[in-house]
Amino acid sequence: MPRKIERETTLTEQFSVTIPPAVRREVGVKPGDMIRWQVDDDGSLSVEHRRQQYGAFDDLNAVDIGESTDVADEMDTEIVDFD
Repeated sequence: MPRKIERETTLTEQFSVTIPPAVRREVGVKPGDMIRWQVDDDGSLSVEHRRQQYGAFDDLNAVDIGESTDVADEMDTEIVDFD
C-alpha cells in the first residue's frame, strides 16, 4: 500500500506557500527545484515536483579544433586604471 502524507499550509499575503518538512523529505525537494501547478477542468489542483537538472553537459566531450583560443585576446577590451 502506498504511503500517504497529508499536510496543510496557509498562503501568505503574497500568495507564497511553504512546503511542509514531511512532504519535502518524502519527495526529496531541494532548493532550485521547480514546482509545477496544474488546475484541471473540474477545478482540482495538482502539484508536481520537478528536480533541478544539474550537470546537463557532463556527458559531453571536449573537441580539439586544432586552434588555440584566448578569450582575452579575442575580446575588445581596454584596461582602465582608476588610481
